[in-house]
Amino acid sequence: MTKPQLPKSGFTRRSTAEQVTNGVDLSGKTIVITGVASGLGLEAMRVLAMRGAHIIGLDRKLEDAKAACDQIEGATTPFACDLSDPDSIVACCDAIGQQFTSLDVVLTNAGIMAPPYQVVHKYPEPLEIQFAVNFLGHFVLLNRLMPLLKAAPNARVALVASEGYVTAPKQEGIVFGDLDCSAGYDALTAYGQSKLAVMLMNRALASRLEGTNITSNSVHPGVIRTNLAADSDSFKVKLIAMLAGPFTRTIAQGAATHCYVAAHPSLDGVSGLHFADSNQKMPEGHALDDALAERLWTKAEALAESYLLKG
Repeated sequence: MTKPQLPKSGFTRRSTAEQVTNGVDLSGKTIVITGVASGLGLEAMRVLAMRGAHIIGLDRKLEDAKAACDQIEGATTPFACDLSDPDSIVACCDAIGQQFTSLDVVLTNAGIMAPPYQVVHKYPEPLEIQFAVNFLGHFVLLNRLMPLLKAAPNARVALVASEGYVTAPKQEGIVFGDLDCSAGYDALTAYGQSKLAVMLMNRALASRLEGTNITSNSVHPGVIRTNLAADSDSFKVKLIAMLAGPFTRTIAQGAATHCYVAAHPSLDGVSGLHFADSNQKMPEGHALDDALAERLWTKAEALAESYLLKG
């Protein structure tokens, strides 16, 4: 699938979320953001609410989502959504559907990076937790929220991926025969696989949404000073964190591409692209493989079949 090359936005890696949304009026818009309790999700919620949007703030525990929403000036509604538990996702989406008639944006900010080995046993086969949360949990969430996105005049999906997708398994990209990493767990490789899966989901989703009122694009926020990998016991991750110090950006800068892709009017109708530093960036390698994207989509449907809306 050939994608257009957009003109430069005028923003850089040092631009902040407030700067990329300066002058953007989101009054009347309703935006779902996952992982709002801290870091990039909290900052994206703050800035998009400041621009007039009603933010539906999701986090694993309701008290954490509520505490985050209580910090924000503007309209917010908290919900509990544990992305490692499809029953929690379904309950959350059903509750949102009872209170809201349409959604303008879903921003899939929540994610985990390089944790100690953990397996999720909520699907027909066991899944390594990064794959389950970063990819499949959001796959289920988007499926369940799709009717509300279709009800908006124009809607957007902003999928938070990562340039860390390049650490996915070199040969296969997605190791379909070992999604629980039982054959051997490398935290950074598993993280890369989960984020490659998000990149591929964006391609497959954008293809399916072509000709509709909904667009989908993926986001790389950059290397940010957050607590994302704080519980990692991976030597490689700790070394990268130490060496990356001078190249990291602030949370305000890290949330910029989130907010740009979610809300900037220049991206009206733009779909199937990847963004970093609030500008289009061409993916590489497996992230361009449409056949792999379709295989992954089919696998996700099979894994999550009992939790998905049909049609």
